[in-house]
Amino acid sequence: MSDTSGWSVERLHADLNQALRIGKVLFDNQSAHQRIVVFENPTFGRVLTLDGVVQVTERDNFIYHEMLTHVPMIAHGAAKRVLIIGGGDGGMAKEALRHPVETVTMVEIDAGVVEFSREYLPMVSQGAFDDPRLDLQIADGAEFVRDHAGAFDVIIVDSTDPVGPGEVLFSDHFYGHAKRALRADGILVTQNGVPFMQGDELAGTMRAFRELFRDATAFVAPVPTYQGGFMAFGWGTDGQARHTDGETVARRLAAAGIDGEYYNADIHQAAFALPGYVRRLIPAP
Repeated sequence: MSDTSGWSVERLHADLNQALRIGKVLFDNQSAHQRIVVFENPTFGRVLTLDGVVQVTERDNFIYHEMLTHVPMIAHGAAKRVLIIGGGDGGMAKEALRHPVETVTMVEIDAGVVEFSREYLPMVSQGAFDDPRLDLQIADGAEFVRDHAGAFDVIIVDSTDPVGPGEVLFSDHFYGHAKRALRADGILVTQNGVPFMQGDELAGTMRAFRELFRDATAFVAPVPTYQGGFMAFGWGTDGQARHTDGETVARRLAAAGIDGEYYNADIHQAAFALPGYVRRLIPAP
């Protein structure tokens, strides 16, 4: 990221930059792992960047957080123990805790992200850090899953892009350990960037998932601050949860009292309908 005349300029790809106007810088500090910046933007509200890369915004975070949480949890239908890898802003934990879970374990490598998110981004977590069902662990997520075989119904990998601290979370080794940390018919979901611009990222995850799971595919959603069209989310399970019918999805949503700003029963079904250019990144079974 570079600051040019009041703009935060992020080089997303070789031929594409994104610039967000900086209204006011609220936080700028180097943690043990990365540079953390929070600034205000007139359209997107508060914006969090890590090493210059936009992670979450106040205005559109609900799409990303709702989709990566509710799709696997509603499809599963009885998730009691949930693991979130990353997610230090608390948005994913907030959505997971809307379900009747026993525990949500959140493993964040950088305590600094949690500390400043509580202070500067409380509208994202909305009290999730104070929920007694949340078990916050400041640890390496890749190491954590190795020691928790058969422990979780749903695992959500809310990682950064595959550079720096987040790189290991895209490895075959990590995915293998994550699968072993699932209970029978558990579901693993991952963020896999914008496939129009980052096709190799989704293709790599799908190649690994095809080796590990009976049902390996992706689902999609458009998130405005992640430029390049649909964002992709990896999906892996040995069960049949992806084929949960729309009536059951709607009934589970109503029972949980969840009425998303983006996610609903129709979106749940439609998210697995992949454009051709995305489908071609997924190896055939």
